[in-house]
Amino acid sequence: MPADASSAAGPGFGALFRMRPSPPRWPMGVRAAVSAAVPILIGWATGDLGAGLIAALGAFTCRFGGDRPYLNRGTQLAVIAVTLAAAVTLGAWVAPIPWLAVTVVSVIAATAVWLCAALSVGPPGAYIFVIVCAAGVGVSASQLPPWQIGLLVLAGGALAWTTQMAGAFLDFRGPEKAAVAAAGDAVAACAEHPEDPAVRDRAASALYRAWNVLVSYQPLAARPGGTLDRLRDANHALHVLFSTTLRAADTARPVPPGCAATVRAVARLDLDPAGIAVRDRDRRALRPPPIPELLRQALAPGAHTRRVMLRVAVAAPLAGATAAITGVGHVYWAIAAAVLVLHTGIDRTATLRRGTERLVGTWIGLALAAAVLVVHPQGPWLALVVAALQFVIEILVTRNYTLASVFITAAALTASTAAHPVDVGPVIVDRGLDTLIGCAIGIAVYLFTAPRQEAGRLSAAVADTLAEVATVARYLCDDTPAALAARAARRDLQRAILDLGAAYGAALGGTAGQRALAQQLTATVSAAESLGYLMVTSCWAAEDGATTPLAEVDADKYVAALGELSRKARTGAAISEELALLTPTISAGPGHPDAPPIE
Repeated sequence: MPADASSAAGPGFGALFRMRPSPPRWPMGVRAAVSAAVPILIGWATGDLGAGLIAALGAFTCRFGGDRPYLNRGTQLAVIAVTLAAAVTLGAWVAPIPWLAVTVVSVIAATAVWLCAALSVGPPGAYIFVIVCAAGVGVSASQLPPWQIGLLVLAGGALAWTTQMAGAFLDFRGPEKAAVAAAGDAVAACAEHPEDPAVRDRAASALYRAWNVLVSYQPLAARPGGTLDRLRDANHALHVLFSTTLRAADTARPVPPGCAATVRAVARLDLDPAGIAVRDRDRRALRPPPIPELLRQALAPGAHTRRVMLRVAVAAPLAGATAAITGVGHVYWAIAAAVLVLHTGIDRTATLRRGTERLVGTWIGLALAAAVLVVHPQGPWLALVVAALQFVIEILVTRNYTLASVFITAAALTASTAAHPVDVGPVIVDRGLDTLIGCAIGIAVYLFTAPRQEAGRLSAAVADTLAEVATVARYLCDDTPAALAARAARRDLQRAILDLGAAYGAALGGTAGQRALAQQLTATVSAAESLGYLMVTSCWAAEDGATTPLAEVDADKYVAALGELSRKARTGAAISEELALLTPTISAGPGHPDAPPIE
């Protein structure tokens, strides 16, 4: 949850060109540049530049999986490469029938939102599948049969797969090390600022991400004593240290001396995690939920993914139809712009900002695109221009999306028109108008649907969190926090807490009514989060030998009381005082701030 409600609505539109901090992205930029340039060079060398440009669409494959372990990444990228090729093939096949093309691209957009969100595909998400399918509609003018277009894109995807996997030869466990290091930095920051809820939430999110990288995304068992095994030991110790930090904050006691330094040393593998906590290697690993269950959950009533799917399903055909009726430009550009605005499911303030960023960035980028189109580079010069644009896009996309959109526009128009001379003026006007149509319709659909869709999102998130708290509390009362089912419940509770923070942030960035409800429920959200974290950290402390804070509680009465508060919270009631009565008192014990210093 944000530290204060007043600042949570996010920056205004004056921040369109403000650079945000971001981890180094030049490796991703190099991979994107190589993946886009090589197919163009091959096409030029073989005398078929158009085929090279089509194959370059497969370079979008390398935009995914950059932080996943290599074995998992290889599987994910292979599926994405095949899916992108299929999307292009389908787009090219339906292109001769405009209404069918709009329908197919719209269906793919909604389906991609569902699959990407449910399976945690990660950024850039569903938008890429839409833009590639839409590109299939555009490249149908090449006169190549759809199956051949698809094979060219698949070949480009294979090249992108190779560039994304090349790092495995340098450091096979690099992604796992990076995830644990990021979790260590986040937990260390929490140890230094235990009173800051935003810092706490970032630490919880980083630990959850590291757990996925070390466990959920690992297709093979870890070799005893190997790097993965040692990283799992370190991550286990980080969870215990995070528990120590939160328990200190809950009891207004100081964090143990040297905790932050210890956290960073453990994350770097410079300190033996066994000095903090010993992981039980014999217990059964907790695996992620099966894919069918994840897909079902994403479509369940009240699921946020379901809301976003509906918005996209309305906006995509509406944007395409509007562009077709007005007769301006290309319908797929309008569809892509509408999907871009909506597919991530961000709040009202962020949606308005994203639409504005795309629109402003596109219109500025049209000047750069016009200059490139006038020069009309060919052969190696074309490959160099496209590579440079792709590199700059990757460097900027997480720092400032407005500036990234400038180069995205130039890259898209360069790649789509390089095979033949074009009349620059109409192309520039069409792209500007299509982006305006798509962004306007995406924002309009959001403003019309979201207030109704998300009216009860925050209340439901509080209720869901308390329901998960009740489940974990039962295992704590029964003194079985290490059981497989208990650890699954703990994982579900952590996910519910993160979802509650997202719902609260969305409400603060929403309509006046949503903001008022968020202000009204601020204390309730804080109390629910604190109780949830208390249950999670108590499980870790209990595994480490501490006395559970629910040891003397009547389990049936306590769980029933939580269930009743969960039902009350779903109505939108403020229940912070009732939650305070259900928050158990923490006693000292192993893993507790009153225990001896960690170092």
